[in-house]
Amino acid sequence: MDTNTAYDVLIIGAGPAGSSAAIYAARASLRALIIEQGMPGGQIATSDMVDNYPGIPDVSGAELGQKMLDHAESAGAEVAYAMVLGIEHAGDGMFTVKTDSSTYTAPALIVATGATPRMVGFEGEQTYRGRGISYCATCDGMFYRNKRVFVVGGGNSACEEGLYLSRIASDVVMVVRRDEFRAPRGRVESLLAQDNVSVKYSTSIVRVEGDRLLSTVTFRDNATGEEYTETYPEGSFGIFVFAGNDPVLDLVRPFVDIAPDGGVVTDGDMATRTPGLFCAGDMRSKRLRQVVTAAADGAIAATAAYSYIVEQSH
Repeated sequence: MDTNTAYDVLIIGAGPAGSSAAIYAARASLRALIIEQGMPGGQIATSDMVDNYPGIPDVSGAELGQKMLDHAESAGAEVAYAMVLGIEHAGDGMFTVKTDSSTYTAPALIVATGATPRMVGFEGEQTYRGRGISYCATCDGMFYRNKRVFVVGGGNSACEEGLYLSRIASDVVMVVRRDEFRAPRGRVESLLAQDNVSVKYSTSIVRVEGDRLLSTVTFRDNATGEEYTETYPEGSFGIFVFAGNDPVLDLVRPFVDIAPDGGVVTDGDMATRTPGLFCAGDMRSKRLRQVVTAAADGAIAATAAYSYIVEQSH
């Protein structure tokens, strides 16, 4: 296994946060290495279209993710495609990142491994992800202007996103697994006060079908066990799943504090409780998980990492 100790900062993850961090690190004349195990862009790579990143409307998620990584490379950052096996933090403050192909060390480490939306598990959910099934109303809601949307979930995020979608979609149908919402009463009342919002209580989605886009949804009445199918013109509706997000924390768990929402606790500089370790993007405990906030996190983390390295060198 090769070892490279020449980097100033290592960045795990080539999503918006990681690529942004690499751009700012490289422009600060730091030798930066991004380590990515999959496609550039992280979660956005699975989105057919991103329409809310300032200055670049109507771009596919995969294209935007690649553009960000290309920008980082053009600024001078290096990229290694590998699976990270583990992180070590030595007494002298150096971080060691072991991958399936090499071992890298640096005095500063930025981790931007993101979060993964929880899937409900109905048949066809993975197949139509990004083609009628979404996990972010702020990201994809505009694609369903004046269309019908089904919102799966009964908690805080489902109600918040349902209310947001009610201002865009023609009809919002909340699909709630239990016979009541889990969200606070005031939030539920605000949602149900909207004229275009209705609720399917005690209901779950069993499967979805279609051609390129969705056309049918099969529901189960959880009280009776009865299943029924609703059919619409292909592409005339969407399904938004809000069962929560799970920050990807396996690599950093020993070195950070975890907030009640499951995200990493950082300060305003993206610093964790471990000196020299910064976490950026959707893995953080934060209110808004968007491309633009992830990119901002990455810029802040890289700037703070630069200051940390300079301070440690004196």
